[in-house]
Amino acid sequence: MDSWEVVEHAAALARRGEEFALATVVWREGPSSGQTGSRAIVTAAGEVHGWIGGACAEPSVIREAQRAIADRQPRLLLLGTPEQFGSVPDGMTVIPIACQSEGALEVYVEPVLASPHLVVIGASPMAQTLRDLASALGWHAELVDRADLDDAPLDGRSVVVVATQGHGDEEAIERAVAARPIYVGLVASRRRGESVLGYLADRGVPKDVVERIRVPAGLDLGHTSHREIAVAVLAELVQLRAAGALAPEGGPGDAANALSAPAEAVDPICGMTVPADHTSRPFEHGGVTYYFCSAGCRGTFERDPAAHVPREARC
Repeated sequence: MDSWEVVEHAAALARRGEEFALATVVWREGPSSGQTGSRAIVTAAGEVHGWIGGACAEPSVIREAQRAIADRQPRLLLLGTPEQFGSVPDGMTVIPIACQSEGALEVYVEPVLASPHLVVIGASPMAQTLRDLASALGWHAELVDRADLDDAPLDGRSVVVVATQGHGDEEAIERAVAARPIYVGLVASRRRGESVLGYLADRGVPKDVVERIRVPAGLDLGHTSHREIAVAVLAELVQLRAAGALAPEGGPGDAANALSAPAEAVDPICGMTVPADHTSRPFEHGGVTYYFCSAGCRGTFERDPAAHVPREARC
């Protein structure tokens, strides 16, 4: 797909709530297969849609894109040899690659995170205001009446606020926690909240699930109106999202996911970081397996391994 088709596909993924990174070539030094303005989508699983460069650049961009999704931070990558860039400003990531074409690229990688899925259970003016405010932020916000709980679209990616105002709070909160959403908050007084939590405990709801319920939901703003309570609840949710607390457990934003990234190795010829698997032309020497970015680097190593074995591996 061309550059604009990548943008259209990215918009479709975002609407579906999928997380990915958008990589854009913002500068190049030829010869390089990546062109200024080239774009690609990189998913958390490492799938690529679009084009940002050839065999030298693509593995590095994929790796950094996956890291961007995991830590929720964009980055500007400089791919090439240090001599090609001179003085590098703070905040840029230099990735040495010794591509035989001697080209270089500057790639901006931006994580595109899923909008929170907010489900507000209730029919009060406060519940409606909360839904409207969240929608104004670009969140996927839905208002569900207590009578329609059985059809409520709740899952492990949902953020649930129960605002039934004493009309079936217990049943509503029990139904909500059964879906194991990211967040469950109850709009109620502390005394009322303690009663609801006690009900859940008596019903056999696991202690760790009960302890995760926020009650009362929202920042403590003192005595406020119903609509101001909606502001307080949304403010808490925004605060939690900014801290990364509303990322789906085990999803791209989970720190554990970053730790499970594929193993990597350094090409002993050019110093490029490559995947430590069969795609990187493995070659065994002295009981150690080495990996290479290209057939040329492997060939150079094969002709005289002793000259290129890292010093620490010779001991």
